[in-house]
Amino acid sequence: MKVIKLDAIDSTNEFLKGLSNKQEQENFTVVTAESQTKGKGQMGAVWTSEPSKNLIMSVLVKGFLSDICQIYNLNIAVSLAVISVLESYKIPDLSIKWPNDIMSYNKKIGGILIENSIKSDGTIISIIGLGLNVNQTDFETLPKASSLAVICNKQFDKEELLFSIMDKIEYNVKSWEQHSEILWSDYTNKLFKKGVPMPFSDQNNQNFMGIIQGVSSFGKLEVLLEDDRISEFDIKEIQMLY
Repeated sequence: MKVIKLDAIDSTNEFLKGLSNKQEQENFTVVTAESQTKGKGQMGAVWTSEPSKNLIMSVLVKGFLSDICQIYNLNIAVSLAVISVLESYKIPDLSIKWPNDIMSYNKKIGGILIENSIKSDGTIISIIGLGLNVNQTDFETLPKASSLAVICNKQFDKEELLFSIMDKIEYNVKSWEQHSEILWSDYTNKLFKKGVPMPFSDQNNQNFMGIIQGVSSFGKLEVLLEDDRISEFDIKEIQMLY
């Protein structure tokens, strides 16, 4: 595993993407930064992080996806890797808010952004960005966010977390074929608010009630509606109100 440590950068995902475009990088190359100025979340959201307090990392994965239809498999492998490591640190009440926010209780402690590119030979290169709130304690402007330090009332070793998460990501990716059914089942069972009646908002800002059932093979959220229909929603089509 090759680890590139940076002090400050606009985006670890963009840095690693540029690096891999210039020259071949070994699989599971990792870039970490103490701070980033243009961190990215889902759907163009901005990921903000207090300098030197949190784990900011991007990982290059190649040779895992052979078909664009399999893209969601990587979300599952990565988010469960993070959950597994945090469980080993006794972080309480962990779940995955679809598609891949890491939650403890009702608070977001981490977010994952996966960007895929298809090369001219048909191979798919994935850049996995992970932001994990570790030792930051000030969330005054982010009422739905928290950190490991706030939840557990102690400081954590970021480098130890980094290597533990990388080991688990690499394991999940390399053993996917043998364990895919178990990992899909684990992911479904770890979904935030699964089986609980919850208010949602659609892309027209219309509110409705629904119960999360799971996720389709294409990564769409399956929601049981009040008329007993199960509808599938893409990330741009639905927002959970909690």
